[in-house]
Amino acid sequence: MVVFPCCKINLGLNVVGRRPDGYHNLETVFYPIPLHDNLEVTDLANSNSPYLLHETGIHIDGTPESNLVIRVLQQLRETYPQIPPVEIWLHKRIPSGAGLGGGSSDAAFMMRLLNEQYNLGMDDDDMEYRLSRLGADCAFFNKAVPAFATGIGDQLMPINLTLAGWDFVLVKPDIHVSTREAFSMVTPRRPERSLLEALSHPVEEWKDTVVNDFEPSVFRHHPEIAAIKMTLYDMGASYAAMTGSGSSVFGLFHHRQPEAQDVFKEHFVYETRLKIIN
Repeated sequence: MVVFPCCKINLGLNVVGRRPDGYHNLETVFYPIPLHDNLEVTDLANSNSPYLLHETGIHIDGTPESNLVIRVLQQLRETYPQIPPVEIWLHKRIPSGAGLGGGSSDAAFMMRLLNEQYNLGMDDDDMEYRLSRLGADCAFFNKAVPAFATGIGDQLMPINLTLAGWDFVLVKPDIHVSTREAFSMVTPRRPERSLLEALSHPVEEWKDTVVNDFEPSVFRHHPEIAAIKMTLYDMGASYAAMTGSGSSVFGLFHHRQPEAQDVFKEHFVYETRLKIIN
C-alpha cells in the first residue's frame, strides 16, 4: 500500500503561556499543503528482521530507530503483535527542520496505513491519542484538514477556512532553527486580537493582524529568513509568514510566480496553486 504524507503551514502562531511541565500553550491554525512524501509498506517474507527501511530523497538525520514511522510500527506492535515483518520505502520530499511537520505527517500516515492494511480496527480517536504521544502536531495529520490548534498543538478544532485558488510559494533556506531554542527566546503573551477572528477577514488584511510570535527572535538571529519574507512581499505576496518555528517562509499570491525558482535559486522552493481540500 502506498500513501502520500502531506505537510502543513501555520496561519498565525501565538505562544500564549508556559505550562508547569515546561511546555508552552499555543494558538495556531494548521493548514495542509500538498507537498508530500511517498510511503509504501509491504510484507517482508522469509526474514528474521522486524522491518527493513529504505530512505530516499531528502536526507534524514538520525538512526532508523528514531524515525517516526518506525516508532509508530513499534508502538502498534505492542498492542497488535499480528503485524508481520514489513518492508518500508520512504521517499522524502518535505524538508526536515522546516516548520512543516513532515516527520509528524509520516507518523500519522504510517499509522493509518497499518490500520487499514492489517485490519487493526482503530478509530480516529484511538489513532489521534496514540499519535499525540509521539509529537504535538502528529494528531493533526490523521485527518489533515484546516484546524484551530490549542494546548501544545494537540487540541484540534476543525475550521471552515480555504485558500483554494491562491498561488502558494514556499521557501526553505539551508538554515536549521532549533525548536527548543526558538521557544526559549519567546515571551508568552495573550494576543491582542483573536486569531480566528483575524483569519476570518480577507487574506489581504492578514499582514497587519496575523502574527507568528517566533518571527521577531528568529529573524534577529537569522536575518536571511527575514529577508526571504520581505522578498516575497516585494514580489507581490498578499500575505507572507514563517511557518512554525522556522525556517520555512511562505507567500500567498493572486498570480503564479514563475520567477520564484530564480529569485530563490539557493534555497528549496515549492510552488503550487492551492485547491479545495477533500
